[in-house]
Amino acid sequence: MSKNKSRESVKVVVRCRPLNRKEEPNGPAGGIVQMDLRLGQVILRNPRAPPSEPQKTFTFDAVYDANSKQRDLYDESVRPLIDSVLAGFNGTIFAYGQTGTGKTYTMQGVWLDPEKRGVIPNAFDHIFTHISRSQSDKQYLVRASYLEIYREEIRDLLDPNHGSARGLELRESPETGVYVQDLTSCVCKSLKEIEEVMNVGNQARAVGATDMNEHSSRSHALFLITVECSQPGPDGRKHIRVGRLNLVDLAGSERQTKTGVQGDRLKEAAKINLSLSALGNVISALADGRSGHVPYRDSKLTRLLQDSLGGNAKTVMVATLGPASLHYDETLTTLRYANRAKNIQNQPRVNEDPKDALLREFQKEIARLRAQLNHRRWRSKQKKDQLEGEGWERDGDEETEGEEEEVEKEAEEYMKMEEQRLEKEKEAIREDQSMLAEEKQRLLGEKEKMMGDLRKQQEAAEQLTAKYKAMESKLLVGGKNIIDHTNEQQKMLEIKRQEIAEQTRGEREMQQQMLVQDEETLELKETFTSLQQEVEAKTKKLKKLYTKLQCIKAEIKDVNDEHVRSRQELEQTQNELTRELKLKYLIIENFIPPEEKNKIMNRLTFDPEEDQWKLKSLVPAESESLQMKKRPVSAVGYKRPISQHARAAIATGHHSRYRVSVWVIGLVNLFIPRVWNTCFQKAAFKYLHAIKELLKVWNTENPFFSIHSYY
Repeated sequence: MSKNKSRESVKVVVRCRPLNRKEEPNGPAGGIVQMDLRLGQVILRNPRAPPSEPQKTFTFDAVYDANSKQRDLYDESVRPLIDSVLAGFNGTIFAYGQTGTGKTYTMQGVWLDPEKRGVIPNAFDHIFTHISRSQSDKQYLVRASYLEIYREEIRDLLDPNHGSARGLELRESPETGVYVQDLTSCVCKSLKEIEEVMNVGNQARAVGATDMNEHSSRSHALFLITVECSQPGPDGRKHIRVGRLNLVDLAGSERQTKTGVQGDRLKEAAKINLSLSALGNVISALADGRSGHVPYRDSKLTRLLQDSLGGNAKTVMVATLGPASLHYDETLTTLRYANRAKNIQNQPRVNEDPKDALLREFQKEIARLRAQLNHRRWRSKQKKDQLEGEGWERDGDEETEGEEEEVEKEAEEYMKMEEQRLEKEKEAIREDQSMLAEEKQRLLGEKEKMMGDLRKQQEAAEQLTAKYKAMESKLLVGGKNIIDHTNEQQKMLEIKRQEIAEQTRGEREMQQQMLVQDEETLELKETFTSLQQEVEAKTKKLKKLYTKLQCIKAEIKDVNDEHVRSRQELEQTQNELTRELKLKYLIIENFIPPEEKNKIMNRLTFDPEEDQWKLKSLVPAESESLQMKKRPVSAVGYKRPISQHARAAIATGHHSRYRVSVWVIGLVNLFIPRVWNTCFQKAAFKYLHAIKELLKVWNTENPFFSIHSYY
């Protein structure tokens, strides 16, 4: 029995927002993005290209235009994923796109408006509605966590002191994969409780205003839901399966020239772009399939999404677009990444105990063999009936209520008659004197066994009757059990809605396949009655191939332009970081004593798990043999310990304390610049040289003080 190694592609859907008031006067009416909802295609037109240049077409699992509703996207693209999570799979939904294209609206929406509720609140409602309507023998445990990645630092949004607390660390284990250490997890018993958890986290999330978006997300947010289900199996024991759902709201990619950010907002944008660039590299490496190395460790975002991209999860990617001609380059980049993500293959599996999984596989195999055996028995019986000339029919008429009662009475009478017959046979065996004792005991044992089987059949019939009556009592009679009836109707409504969504999705896939097959079929079925027809057909085909060639050339040019833009943005970020690094080096070289610098350098260690440098603690760990030096005892006759330098000063008749503190503090306060430039640097060194000359004079009068120990 081989393991199930079914692979599944990442599901990619695209959504385009409507034009806003600032964008409507500029560019063509309706924007540069057109969508074919029936075929799942996005058509992008370059506003700077001549009319003869062909438009770019991308095909996805589903597309949603500016008139689409939140509920349509959820029912068609997200609901099957949530059902899989409730069945024990891992699932991930993440929104990707330029800043201001509607990622947060798609994921969260307007909570108080039922028509505008996003993916996250609809998922909450879906999970708890499913739990409330599940069977009574199932037990559920729902836990929720909320975190953000702000400037490559993981913050717990449910921690009241998350602003001042240190960033959380990522860990990895063979059992659970990548996880966040010490992340707060809240047990949620109702829809209201999990919504409260979400609201608390949203209030703590980093949000800021830019020229493109008044409420721009300045961090990547991940809401994690764990659903554990305990259900008794055929063996009577409880079996547990765990489903994990990751709801990811990514920050948008930004260009400083368009957003106009400065200061801290610029640093945030640099970190956001770097992490999204790492995500794009991971998508490209996985889509390529030939790359042996996937750079998950380039960013904390990609490490957290490791199971979702190429792992054991079912994943839905929602790419959001802006239709304005001003954002053509960003829209094209988003469509390219989304198109690559379609080729990523995951291997989803149910999270359960390996013994439970093996038991389930055996049960499936047994059921298959039983069905095969029953089929063979039915076929042999049918052949036998045909040979004997007997007709094998099945009465399809439904029995009336009176007939059912008559059948029950006949069954009871049959049971009583069988009991009486068995009792008479037992008495006859006991009274028969000619029978041997051993034979008599054997026959009595057989009769007792038959009596026991008869009682079991009677008990089973009684249980079936009780179950039938219990089901019958749930029928609506004069307004009774209206809640159960309503729940059943809602279940049926959801099933029908899901069937419609599945049918729509199947129709779209068939349309896409037919479109491809039609082109191939036309080429195969082409027949010509004259040379003129063949010339016309070949000319038409040549024009089509030439159009494809032009599209590929334009594609190559766009890719090169995109590469140049990305390189320029990275170079700009590198220059800013280099400038900041030089400033800090200048401060260290001129205002930090060399011995203090060496102490800090000796404490530096590289953590390969976190991929960053860290400082060792000043206090050694208990496991280390190093001991902190004891504080020196007080000098005899003095109130406090006295250093050797102070003793030398006392011997020469000078005061041993507080001689140069004012000078040092003054120097430090004077030469820590807020903005360092070349002119200030020259002036600073000039004044520093003058102060050094003054201190040399002081040194001649006070030999215990040396300027070289400080600079």
